[in-house]
Amino acid sequence: MELQQLMALPGKLIENISKVIVGKDDVIEKVVVAVLAGGHVLLEDVPGTGKTLLARSLAKSLAAGFSRVQFTPDLLPADITGASIFNQKENVFEFKRGPVFTHILLADEINRATPRSQSALLEAMEEHQVTSDGETYKLEEPFFVIATQNPVETQGTFPLPEAQLDRFLVRLSMGYPSDEDSLEILNRFKGADPLGALQSVATAQELYDAQCSFHQVYVSKPVAQYMIEIVTRTRSFEGVSLGVSPRGLQALMRTCQVLALSRGRDYVLPDDVKAMALPVLGHRIMMRRGILGQKEGAAGVIAKILEAVPAPTEDLEQEA
Repeated sequence: MELQQLMALPGKLIENISKVIVGKDDVIEKVVVAVLAGGHVLLEDVPGTGKTLLARSLAKSLAAGFSRVQFTPDLLPADITGASIFNQKENVFEFKRGPVFTHILLADEINRATPRSQSALLEAMEEHQVTSDGETYKLEEPFFVIATQNPVETQGTFPLPEAQLDRFLVRLSMGYPSDEDSLEILNRFKGADPLGALQSVATAQELYDAQCSFHQVYVSKPVAQYMIEIVTRTRSFEGVSLGVSPRGLQALMRTCQVLALSRGRDYVLPDDVKAMALPVLGHRIMMRRGILGQKEGAAGVIAKILEAVPAPTEDLEQEA
């Protein structure tokens, strides 16, 4: 895909989703960035803040396959991946594909399912394939998961383990709208549901081409060193028991490259790194017990590291 087409695609998706979601341009941008970077998204917040609506708006903006799975305690792994069913007519077992065989999978309230069912997504999210009865079935590209969860209500839920959290490229929170945005929500939804009228603005092939092409965005050595320094400091920061892995560092670079594209550049700036640091790295930091909550503690660590690490100041545009 040409660079100009790459730069135009994020803007088209953001603008289209904003026809439904009010006042969350920053969250929408980061979701689009994660998807174009070939990653999965975890949306968490209290009920009613628009998590599922955002996921469905993204799905409708793309002319691609879409499946939704409501995660519940009685959900089985086969309900997600599929299972081998005996065909009496042919006298053979046939694999019946589950909802994971799609382009966009919405895993709604993922923390309500048991760890066994949650883990059914691990292979699909990492290797883009499903293994059943010794047979491997490749998923169609592009494939990504948007999962939602309520982090406040803990009764009857099963928190995602760190290994599965690491599969998500970004973790984002919607947050409550302002009074002005709340008024706009009332006005926008008092008639017909805008989601129903939303049209697609890109195809699955365009998305896949973008995922294969964003590597054209230039990352200078000083900016790369800036990312490395931030990630390295998470591993020795006071109160942190487990810092960010090399996979987290790669995730930070990928999202920064796509964010630069969405902002009309073919090179990454330190501001891109600052913007993506918390969504990409926050859920990859494990705090020691007794140090605030995991999420709040990690956010504080990232904020302090960004404040302490000097950003490169040379003219990166000229270097690019």
